[in-house]
Amino acid sequence: MRNITLVPSWLRFLIIFLLSMGILFRFVNLEGKVYSHDETYTSLRISGYTVDEVKQEIFTGRVISKESFTNFQSPNREKSFSDIIMSLAIKDPQHPPLYYLIARFWVEIFGNSVTAIRSLSAFISLLVFPCSYWLCRELFNVRLTAPGLAIALMAISPIHLVYAQEAREYMLWLVTIILCSAALLRAIRLESKDDQELAKRQQNSDRFATWGIYVITLVLSFYTCLWGVFIAIAQGIYMMIMTKFQLTETVRAYLLASSLSFLAFMPWMMIVVANFFEFLLTADVSKNQVSLMPLISFWLMQISRIFFDLNFDLNNPLSYLVSPIFLTLVGYAIYFLCYTTNYKTWLFVVTLIIVPALPIMLPDLFSGDMTSISEPYLIPAYLGIQITVAYLLGTQISSGIVLRRRIWQMIMVLVIVCGLISYRVSYEAETWWHKEVSYSNPLVANIINLSESPLLISDSEGINYGNVFSLSYLVQPKVRFKLLKNQIIPDIPDGFTDIFLLNPSDTWRRQIVTKYEFNIVYEDEYYSLWKLAQPRISQQRVMPSRNKLAGG
Repeated sequence: MRNITLVPSWLRFLIIFLLSMGILFRFVNLEGKVYSHDETYTSLRISGYTVDEVKQEIFTGRVISKESFTNFQSPNREKSFSDIIMSLAIKDPQHPPLYYLIARFWVEIFGNSVTAIRSLSAFISLLVFPCSYWLCRELFNVRLTAPGLAIALMAISPIHLVYAQEAREYMLWLVTIILCSAALLRAIRLESKDDQELAKRQQNSDRFATWGIYVITLVLSFYTCLWGVFIAIAQGIYMMIMTKFQLTETVRAYLLASSLSFLAFMPWMMIVVANFFEFLLTADVSKNQVSLMPLISFWLMQISRIFFDLNFDLNNPLSYLVSPIFLTLVGYAIYFLCYTTNYKTWLFVVTLIIVPALPIMLPDLFSGDMTSISEPYLIPAYLGIQITVAYLLGTQISSGIVLRRRIWQMIMVLVIVCGLISYRVSYEAETWWHKEVSYSNPLVANIINLSESPLLISDSEGINYGNVFSLSYLVQPKVRFKLLKNQIIPDIPDGFTDIFLLNPSDTWRRQIVTKYEFNIVYEDEYYSLWKLAQPRISQQRVMPSRNKLAGG
């Protein structure tokens, strides 16, 4: 702590201020944004039910109210922690159970409101700050400015806010990534024979404890997110290159630790492998025509969203102005890191950025899929980029050349302002880009809520299941649901002023049109909302407000 004076007092004050702002924005208006398709699955897993059980209960064609969804979005005393594990193992093994078990324990204490369940991710996100400080100290041992700036940048990073207010496992995964990375670097340092004085001061118990921390945190990473396997691969590549493929004592210790971690994860890995082969037997392997330009634009936008995010999409021309600016900053930061640090330092950061990202980016090149479904798995790359930029800014703002120092201080201020502006805009928004298939649910809910006595008809195919649950959080109590297990022509009951059909498939819509007239109300790239008009067969069922809010 004596060396903390190396950080200028104004910078220490700025870091504390930004940290305070980051904590504040993580906890305000937690319930403000739509509870998305994916988050409803989180609540379902916490309840211990499976999708099949839900379909048997409420996708029966009966008219139900929004209260009917509650039992499947809250803890059930008849369903224990083992039911959560079994439901994931049977139906969703790509999501390991650790986060969901913690979330079940959390909601039993604090309740199952949207604010309560999202607050778990917000609290976990606070652990990112001390863990990042430790990681940066291990990477940049004598530079105390970089760890402080890394905390500040993560505190106001829009991409961190996105997942700190999301009822998903990604913040917990980020914490485990940082911890296992810092533990690995410390274990390597303690095993190093280059520092004889340090080796004399350290007891064997310290080295064993550090390797033990690495094993535990790596296992936790595996059981939080399946993509943690690629973190282990990145670390293995780093170890092999750093030791020049020689079987040193450090490599032996690492191989033992990583083997123990994989052995502990083996029970769940066997479930995943069995499910993967079952998926291959039923998967549609049709190929899509790919255009590289949209893919590149999407990846560049994700880089800019680390520092500046106003919910732009690829069609917004401002995104093409903002993305190259931050790409230049990140590119120069990586170059500066490689040019000014030991290869053991920059190699660790570069492998952290590249290796976990490649399994996402390469399939995108072949499939043309640019959705944000796989975007959370770029979190390791975001972490490496933020550390790199923090090192660049921390080094340059303390440079001995006054002009250079002033220029980089201005750049740092601009980055900070971009983050704060992003937080302010996100604070008031009802939805955001990462909601994806549920992005338009607030608008759809408002359309339905304007009706006097509405009925919403849908089925359980594709994204409909999760979006119906998402809409149940947004619609008013007067809204009724008629949920069908199969795509059949529904019988429309009397007593409703407006009948809405949510996201019918082309085949289902062609069947329905033979009996009912309808007008389209809303449509986007993911789903559509239709408003049924007068039936062609049952002429006595005349719906009032026939063209109300219809798009044409």
